[in-house]
Amino acid sequence: MHGELQELGRAVKQVQYRQHRALDSALQAVGTTLAQWDALRAISRTPGASARELAAATFQTEQSFGTLAGRLTAQDLVERRPGHGRRIEHHLTPAGEQVLAAGHKVADEVLADCFSPLPETERATLLALLQRLTASRATD
Repeated sequence: MHGELQELGRAVKQVQYRQHRALDSALQAVGTTLAQWDALRAISRTPGASARELAAATFQTEQSFGTLAGRLTAQDLVERRPGHGRRIEHHLTPAGEQVLAAGHKVADEVLADCFSPLPETERATLLALLQRLTASRATD
């Protein structure tokens, strides 16, 4: 059984790797990277979030996210504002909103291609199964 589970784990990782490479490559056309676009998405979902919250949302360390946020700020895509206490809040600038929107269009095209071998019903099943797995490990 361990061989089958390892094969399953590797297959999930392989699909993720291909998807990330395709997204990162395609996002270059709109002047961003997958890591930057993912950060913009996270900030858009939770305006005013701290670096700690955004690092967790983007699967990064606080230090890595802080470096990335600094680059996004230098590109005028993100604005950092003082919050309560020592908290620094993150917000998208109008330019950040534009890059995010352009990235959404690119991602929709790339992901449609990535999942095109599966009919809609199988994509829905895959999504439901993955959601079950992530929900069962929500405390991680």
